[in-house]
Amino acid sequence: MKYVFTFIWSFLLSHMVTYVVGSIFGATYNFDTGNVLAVGLFILVLFVPLILPKDEQLAEK
Repeated sequence: MKYVFTFIWSFLLSHMVTYVVGSIFGATYNFDTGNVLAVGLFILVLFVPLILPKDEQLAEK
């Protein structure tokens, strides 16, 4: 279930960023750009916890 909500939030936030940045630069809103950004953000958020050290590793230092 956490993956579903992670994808929903990444989808919403990436489309919001795409719309705002496009409006600032005077470009048209592109739904495909938001989707690509959403998938990239989703993958990034899933792999960040795997890269970060665990709490036990931090306590040893």
